[in-house]
Amino acid sequence: MSLVKLDGKRFPWNERLIDLFNRDAFVDDDFFNLEKKHPSMNVKEHKDDFEIEFAAPGFEKEDFKITIKDDVLEVSAQKEKEETEEEETFTRREFNYNAFTRTLQLPASVDRSKEVKAVYKNGILSLKVFKKEEAEEERKKVIKVV
Repeated sequence: MSLVKLDGKRFPWNERLIDLFNRDAFVDDDFFNLEKKHPSMNVKEHKDDFEIEFAAPGFEKEDFKITIKDDVLEVSAQKEKEETEEEETFTRREFNYNAFTRTLQLPASVDRSKEVKAVYKNGILSLKVFKKEEAEEERKKVIKVV
């Protein structure tokens, strides 16, 4: 018995079958996707405000764009980096592109007339979104199960 190298010319149906299982669409689910397309986010509710934190290391504060329109908060960032190193016998050129966009529906308790405060420090973007005064006075109603 001899071994024969398998190629697409000999069995053309085999290449299509392998492509079916190698396609990203076959398992196109976030569970299988190990590469994150957006930074992790924490949302904390305080008495007077909401604090939203994004883990976005590697950016500068000038790279962020934060907007509010129609009760939707959009946070995006884009960074392009290009590095060239030239020596006598070689040239090395590296580039990096990193971007993300996250959108959040703001609750009705947010006061849209107040400015959103944004601080970027140690790779964490922190946003403070203030609540309306009447929303601060609302108490949680406990419902008993019978």
